[in-house]
Amino acid sequence: MKRNPAIVLFGLALLVACTSPGAMPPTPTQPVDVISTFISTQTPSLLTTTPGAFSTLPALTSTPAPVSSDICTDSRVTALLDSLKTSVLTSNGETLSSLVSPARGVDVRYLRNGTVVTYTAEQAKFLFETTYEVNWGAEPGSGQDKVGSFHDVIVPDLVEVFNQPSYALHCNELKHGGATYELEWPYQGGFYSVYFPGTEQNGFLDWHTWVVGIEYVNGKPYIYALMQFFWEP
Repeated sequence: MKRNPAIVLFGLALLVACTSPGAMPPTPTQPVDVISTFISTQTPSLLTTTPGAFSTLPALTSTPAPVSSDICTDSRVTALLDSLKTSVLTSNGETLSSLVSPARGVDVRYLRNGTVVTYTAEQAKFLFETTYEVNWGAEPGSGQDKVGSFHDVIVPDLVEVFNQPSYALHCNELKHGGATYELEWPYQGGFYSVYFPGTEQNGFLDWHTWVVGIEYVNGKPYIYALMQFFWEP
């Protein structure tokens, strides 16, 4: 039987490749930061890096916002804030995730007029671990950009307030110390101020307020915004 020359040559080449001592398996690719990749690429439209802009989440069913007195008297809301404190102090992403609004996620601001970043409840699970960095805006006074991950930028300031023995909760009131600007809450929904009045030795200029937006989804309270205020030069 006559052999096809092309097949013979292919077989010889395959034999040499399989038996050659220099043949090596392909080099594995370098590992990637799976968490950062998920946060930044899973749903990229959910991360907003434009100051004052808000990203759009898929439409989900949510109940109308309750009247102010409901938020202020609902014991589940204070329990929600206690859970937020626990999640921050223990870096517990699962707990934080359970607190985030499933209807629109949570908007996070480091600066009152800085970048707004919206995280879904699923993304919130990884916020204490991911190294994904955000430019949160220009620092008051220095004008330098504040760049860093949620864990390195947002968490320390939340911990600072929640660790103060004299912090207090104020419902639907932007509680604050002396300020060089007008405080404004950029949402129409209800909120709580987590307020630390500062210290006498610092002239109470070290006051600090984190405002937590609260909304009801299917009758249950969730967090839809985190925004801080402090004294600015």
